[in-house]
Amino acid sequence: MNSRERILVFDVNETLLDISVLDPFFEDAFHDVYARREWFINTLLNSQSLTLSGQFASFDEIGLAALQMLGQARNVRLSQAQIDNFTVTKSRLPSHPEVCEALEALQSSGFRVVTLSNSGQAPSENALKSAKIDRYFQRLFSVEQIRRYKPAFGTYEAVLGNLNVSPERLRLIAAHPWDTFGAMAAGLASTDRANRKRRIPAWQTT
Repeated sequence: MNSRERILVFDVNETLLDISVLDPFFEDAFHDVYARREWFINTLLNSQSLTLSGQFASFDEIGLAALQMLGQARNVRLSQAQIDNFTVTKSRLPSHPEVCEALEALQSSGFRVVTLSNSGQAPSENALKSAKIDRYFQRLFSVEQIRRYKPAFGTYEAVLGNLNVSPERLRLIAAHPWDTFGAMAAGLASTDRANRKRRIPAWQTT
């Protein structure tokens, strides 16, 4: 396949947008900058747990619930002002420094580029617009459309259906191995942010 025939599907959170700007909030509230990692991991785990149990809540709701759970676990009482500050900062995440240049190069080279995010449709669109990178993407997809979170099969199949292309036409680019493994299980190619082509581990094919 000619590389230009490939449609590139970018994950959004952490892959394009830099959530490390939340570190000062977590350092101030929990006196531990690494609390941000714990919060995001729990947000992802809870989203996947909802999908496995046939339930759905917005990614923003899951994120706030994970934040409150973290506060309870660490015996930290968060004020409404702190929660509001967290929400505003999270809605205005910047892109990673290299993202604009990379997207510009892809666009100039003739690649079709779309996104697939765990965030809701409107929050995802607003976040990319705030980061000033929305202009690079032809389509913005959200798991909200099927009410299941990545790496559920259906999230990738929904993109295939909307674009009306075969799986081998798409390559997912994400910061998270679980996302790339899910994409490959659905028949897509995938690459992590370090540009290493991934293959499904042997234990996932047995």
